[in-house]
Amino acid sequence: MPKVLRVVDRRRCIGCLSCRQACARLRGDYSPSNAALDVKTAGGMSGEFIITICMACEDPACMEACKFGALTKRNGGGVVFHKDKCTKCGACARACSVSAIRMDKEGYPIICTHCGYCTRYCPHRCIATKEV
Repeated sequence: MPKVLRVVDRRRCIGCLSCRQACARLRGDYSPSNAALDVKTAGGMSGEFIITICMACEDPACMEACKFGALTKRNGGGVVFHKDKCTKCGACARACSVSAIRMDKEGYPIICTHCGYCTRYCPHRCIATKEV
């Protein structure tokens, strides 16, 4: 069964960015800004944190926005990225309703693969993979 990444309880998030660091490391980069998920404060240092991840849409707007076939539907929801077809136009990032797609320093989109690697490093189990 395919799995998707989900936020289980964002109230437990302490903003340590371990998930982002793990994702970036898996992608071959050590900067959390190159992770396929985002964690930021909802308002000030004492506020809760917002975890932005790909929602694994059934009908992904990002895929529809890509006119070059660089994104195809993923089994279970979301998309698969084909770098060789990408023109770095950014239409996918603009189309994502939750802003889960960011562009890397080379201009390519950073797309979550729902691998679950980040979940291993979340000390409070705020995120998890769920079977669909």
